[in-house]
Amino acid sequence: MKLKIAWIGKTKDPAIQSLTAEYLKRISRYADIEALPLADQSALLKLREKSGVRPAHTLVLLDSSGKSLTSEEFAQFLQNHQNRNPHPLVLAIGPADGFSDETREAAAAILSLGKMTLAHELARIVLLEQIYRAFTILQGHPYHTGH
Repeated sequence: MKLKIAWIGKTKDPAIQSLTAEYLKRISRYADIEALPLADQSALLKLREKSGVRPAHTLVLLDSSGKSLTSEEFAQFLQNHQNRNPHPLVLAIGPADGFSDETREAAAAILSLGKMTLAHELARIVLLEQIYRAFTILQGHPYHTGH
């Protein structure tokens, strides 16, 4: 499975940079993962541009208005994508002011990390932890059951 984690803007906080790197390393044991810091939403939309008949990537936005999933449901979501879609999955954290209507329309799905508002850099860490957790669930690793 090819995963791309996209976010808009630069990461200034060294703690966020460190946690991002740590979770990317953990996830790389289970999937081909790439970090994509992007300048703006137009760069995100370019990832979705069509190659032939189908989009080059499957775009999923993380937004508080999206569908909430349990960790187990999110693991199933990732597994379903892996089993049914050969295109890389782009999971995108938006800018601080949210996604544009154009970006929302381009998305295959919009998911939520919960009803609380999170700083977008913190949301990235929560997303990465949930991706890691999802793969451990799918592999039967005790990480998830140890809570």
